[in-house]
Amino acid sequence: MRMSEPVPYLDLRAQLKPLRAEIDAAIARALDNCTFCLGPDVAQFEKNFAQFCGAQHALGFNNGTSALHVAMRLLNVGPGDEVITTPYTFIATSWAISYCGAKPVYVDIDDATFNLDPKLLEKAITPRTKAVLPVHLYGQPFDVDAVAAICQKHNLPFVEDAAQAHGAKYKGKTVGALGDIGCFSFYPAKNLGACGEGGALVTNNAAYAARAKSLREHGSTVRYHHDEVGYNYRLEGIQGAVLGVKLKHLAQWTRERQRVAARYAELLADTPLKLPAVTAGNESAWHLYTVRHPRRDELKQHLDANGIGNAVHYPMPLHLQKVYASLGHQPGDFPVAEKAARECLSLPMFPELTDAQIGRVAAVVKEFFAR
Repeated sequence: MRMSEPVPYLDLRAQLKPLRAEIDAAIARALDNCTFCLGPDVAQFEKNFAQFCGAQHALGFNNGTSALHVAMRLLNVGPGDEVITTPYTFIATSWAISYCGAKPVYVDIDDATFNLDPKLLEKAITPRTKAVLPVHLYGQPFDVDAVAAICQKHNLPFVEDAAQAHGAKYKGKTVGALGDIGCFSFYPAKNLGACGEGGALVTNNAAYAARAKSLREHGSTVRYHHDEVGYNYRLEGIQGAVLGVKLKHLAQWTRERQRVAARYAELLADTPLKLPAVTAGNESAWHLYTVRHPRRDELKQHLDANGIGNAVHYPMPLHLQKVYASLGHQPGDFPVAEKAARECLSLPMFPELTDAQIGRVAAVVKEFFAR
């Protein structure tokens, strides 16, 4: 490719093009059957996604935030309760706690993985702690064994926020079904993305699955009879049809993301960037390829000026967000997360990224440091 040719941060058209006929046929089938809310395509996708995750149950939701909210409801999180989570993630993780009237309690992150630091977890537990909600950030599995051991010691459930980690593996096991509940997002930019919004809740607990099924449909198991306050959180039939097509390709897409990550690691090894690293024994889903450097903002400007797509995940940790000012946090409370927010930058990452495009990204990065 020409050295002046731009490289997109994400290219959904490249993913959809070879699947267009199959997706069109799946959508047409859903339209012909008039199965717009849940329906057979959603049911089949739920069965296949549960199998993919190694879980007994999977339930489709209208988005990942709703799945997280229902997960908190399943654990009976409510006013006066605390749920321990990370300050460095998308805000939906904390929303699920707040929606229940509970308090998010933050624990700083590990400098290498960007995930909740389990060494700090136990200190955050109080008599009001109801659950723990870590995130497999950027597709990198968090330390499940360490979190599970602490939760077991204190008789606490934990929920995996796997919104960015479809197909990631922790010690050979697919994430999502390793805790009490796992939650996924199918936002279009995710590794497994709908043509719109979508999400899923997975669990090996039959009682949780049955209640989640009721909660997503207005707290009802029999039509027009409502057992508790529920929600309209159903996955659309058309999205179930689309996701059913895409799920068949997810394993290959993950391998392609691993190829891209490996090539970046090779080409950027001699730069001052701190590159992402996968913990031994784990496999990242590589939702994002996020590097870090103290001159992040300057590097971002250089990439922008040269047509290289990029994004900041995330520019402000949750404890410093205006919406959570009532928690009373100040700058310096979670220094590792705050440093990451100042330094992290995500480079283009999608399965269809070519070697030439990767080379172009690397060349522009090196050009910045050679100035």
